[in-house]
Amino acid sequence: MDHVVIDFAQKLGAVKPMHAVNNGPVYKFAADQRITNLPAYKEAGIPYARTHDASFYATYGGEHTVDIIAIFPNFDADPDDPASYDFRLTDEYMRVIELAGTKPFFRLGNKIEHWPKKYGTLPPKDFHKWAVICEHIIRHYTEGWADGFHMDMPYWEIWNEPDLDRDDSDHKRCWGGTAEQFYEFFNIAATHLKKCFPHLKIGGPACCGLNEKWINGLLEKLTAPIDFFSWHVYAKEPETIAQMTLQARRILDDHGMQNVESILNEWNYVRGWENDDWVYSLKAEKSLKGASFIAATMETCQYLPLDMLMYYDARPCAMNGMFATDYVCDLLKGYYPFRMFNELYKLDHAVKAESDEARVYACAAASEDKSAAMITYYTDDDSAEAEREVKLTFKNAAGQNGLRLTFRLLDETHNDEIVKEELFSADEFSVYLKLPRLGTYLVEAAPL
Repeated sequence: MDHVVIDFAQKLGAVKPMHAVNNGPVYKFAADQRITNLPAYKEAGIPYARTHDASFYATYGGEHTVDIIAIFPNFDADPDDPASYDFRLTDEYMRVIELAGTKPFFRLGNKIEHWPKKYGTLPPKDFHKWAVICEHIIRHYTEGWADGFHMDMPYWEIWNEPDLDRDDSDHKRCWGGTAEQFYEFFNIAATHLKKCFPHLKIGGPACCGLNEKWINGLLEKLTAPIDFFSWHVYAKEPETIAQMTLQARRILDDHGMQNVESILNEWNYVRGWENDDWVYSLKAEKSLKGASFIAATMETCQYLPLDMLMYYDARPCAMNGMFATDYVCDLLKGYYPFRMFNELYKLDHAVKAESDEARVYACAAASEDKSAAMITYYTDDDSAEAEREVKLTFKNAAGQNGLRLTFRLLDETHNDEIVKEELFSADEFSVYLKLPRLGTYLVEAAPL
């Protein structure tokens, strides 16, 4: 029998935003027929939505949305003139994200380009002018410039995956220049933006994995102050993500950047990127397996030196395991771990959770009058045991007059549904669970 111990007296800091995502809800302000996932998105309490690749999706505004070449279509125009900017559809997209109670995490750059001709991923003709353009975009959304907004948008990310392709590649999908050119570009942009907005968090560059040679080149030449370092990983095991999280933190610390946040802002289940492995991955992402991977990764990363976790992708696309990718937006299994983790996020602090079985993951949190724990049985082995017997021990959780425990289950037949309730009065007690393979329990404790 597996044993999970939750000690509510051992406080471990705040519950971190492990349920952030890429992109916002589906909603149209002006549509006569509104097919939307906005209520469900809002219920999940998504704290941040990164705007990368938004311009792939027509309902957000497509090619006219978010990307710098969409907002500032003529690079030769005057960056100080509001008439040089086209904010209309990006404005609406930001309003939709805000309507969900979510903060936009704005990627300054352009979407990935897989086609032979490149449009927005080539190095800007003038690095400083590009930074000035971004300055005005930030002022539009945070200071009201050009009939703009005063939104709470603390994070501004410079570029995306500039290290995806080698310098000698003839098919550069995210940065069309060399690594050295990007280092110069990033320094100029980050220096200017941080000077203009010392109160905001400026960072990036959303590295594709952790190529230490490339990253060390950037950090060794870095003269600009940055607030966060962002990076990506796709994997089939939470342990892989855990190892890379520790690696990212080590790299930053080795460069004296102990106060720089580490943000993993693209991740999902991927067994492989080609052929049968890729097909399997896409199907898994939209199944209970993808949901279980999401839950286990959130639970793991809460206890690691990581400041934010941002799932790719909440936008209707092949890699969205939260919502059906058609216009109906039905909830998929992968939606529910976000809603379940949000119950922990709403509590005051994380607490210690230990499991003696590598495939059983756990995370817990508490406030003065409520506590909760998430437990997941995840494995990439499709032939593993159908269920595991788990002894779940609560320490220092009892209320003055006892506790009511509510058990919510996500598995093949339950979608974050209450399956039982139990009453306890002792300071320390145990419950016994039959945890289905790929299943997740949310156990909530409230005083009687």
